[in-house]
Amino acid sequence: MRRRLAGTVRVPLPPAEAFTLFTPRGEELWVDGWRPAFPADAPDDTEPGTVFETSHGTERTTWVVLARDPGRRVSYARVTPGHRAGTVTVDVAPHPDGGSAAEVVYDLTALTAGGAHGLDAFAGGYAAFLQSWEDAIAAHLAQSARSTSSPPSA
Repeated sequence: MRRRLAGTVRVPLPPAEAFTLFTPRGEELWVDGWRPAFPADAPDDTEPGTVFETSHGTERTTWVVLARDPGRRVSYARVTPGHRAGTVTVDVAPHPDGGSAAEVVYDLTALTAGGAHGLDAFAGGYAAFLQSWEDAIAAHLAQSARSTSSPPSA
């Protein structure tokens, strides 16, 4: 089974700034539990060929940066052994109402029957999944704004 899922996340930042939130290290700022581990030194975490791993529950996923257009687009290959494999692409563009729109495309194939069940569930909740991204990014940006506008302690 293969699923291609696409949707948009609005980000109230210019595209170059919004883009950084969709990099491996940038996602650490707003994704609860996201801790990419780099097996080799990666000063630029969006350089094509960069490899990193993440864990979610009992699943471990290996990611490889496939391509990027700095400040605009990044594409990853990802494999979660025994579950699913495919690509994730984020394309950030200016939104006509201000800020940015990030198109997020997951193109995933189930590797097992259990993976197919999980992929069906993921596909069914994709719109809510992307809304949770938008909400988490907004909360992060609001927290950042509060911390930078707080008066210094006496």
